[in-house]
Amino acid sequence: MASGSVRNTYTLDDLDRGLIHALHLDGRAPFSRIAAVLGVSTQTVARRYQRLRSEAGLRVVGLPDPHRAGETQWLVRIAATPATAQTLARSLVRRPDTSWVKLTSGGTEIVTVAHAPRGADASGAMLLRDIPRTAGITAVSAHLLLHTYLGGPTAWRGRLGALSDEQQRRLAPPPATSYAAPPAGRDPASADLPLAPADPPLTPADRALLDALRQDGRTGHAELAAATGWSPATVARRLAGLRDRGTLFFDVEIDDALLGVTTQALLWMAVPPARLDGIATALARHAELAVVAATTGATNLVAHALCPDPAALHHYLTRRLGSLDAIRTLETAPVLHTLKAAGTSPTPLRPGAALKARSGGGTRTG
Repeated sequence: MASGSVRNTYTLDDLDRGLIHALHLDGRAPFSRIAAVLGVSTQTVARRYQRLRSEAGLRVVGLPDPHRAGETQWLVRIAATPATAQTLARSLVRRPDTSWVKLTSGGTEIVTVAHAPRGADASGAMLLRDIPRTAGITAVSAHLLLHTYLGGPTAWRGRLGALSDEQQRRLAPPPATSYAAPPAGRDPASADLPLAPADPPLTPADRALLDALRQDGRTGHAELAAATGWSPATVARRLAGLRDRGTLFFDVEIDDALLGVTTQALLWMAVPPARLDGIATALARHAELAVVAATTGATNLVAHALCPDPAALHHYLTRRLGSLDAIRTLETAPVLHTLKAAGTSPTPLRPGAALKARSGGGTRTG
């Protein structure tokens, strides 16, 4: 993982960790409610939040559940020449149909998630139509994400643990009364309609709402109203409804190096289909992992490991994963730099990242 960022001079204290944990529980919780739980003033929480945003890269992002939002996700691995990889990665960051852009394996492989409408095959994703036209690419593989066992609404455990059970209970989002989107042609300010049992298709205004929240999950109702054409009251009701039925959730992005992570790796595993669910469920309980998902392809299980140092990653691979005989093969690809996370905005490139990206290497075990 690239180092040398100015951000990494920031040191998290107990208040920072409590605030991060609180935002994982409810990304849109008012500062006044967080302050009451943490035992500080509202002004203190607001100031600390702004400091974390400016110095630690903290962002709250609102994300759609792909299944409920009518999307499919493709995990795409792109092998490129060293001269091409950095430029290609930056171009992928700028695309609206990508997230999770990472440089791995010596800086010559890019891993990204491509989003496509449900029902589209791999060639239906705009990204996958454009990649073959790019010079310097040596190999491309696309893996459909079938099921997420860990990740999405479930935060990595390393970002949690700062709050007591009682504090977590007080910060849990309040139950929401669900409301449907305003029918076409109807005054949105008058909408007050319960959601149908089945998930209705998202409207263009819903998509605009989700796009705005992907950039900043704490965007105010007035700004969201301007983005959707709804009134602020309707925005509040619709937002509550989307959260209530699980179409929308909130995540927190922050530099994990501040939490003691210096070594990250993507783990590509092959597991017999009959054992896949059991193994994936077991891995989802491992504190070292932030993501566990089933995919298509020769490797049918992928995980994202976050460790304090290479020795800890080695210990995890040999002692924990090594004890699971159902894992037939394991490829370990070190993550050298994350250029874009789940939200729409890119992760700022750290000083020295280009040099670092050329100095690492991938390992394969099993």
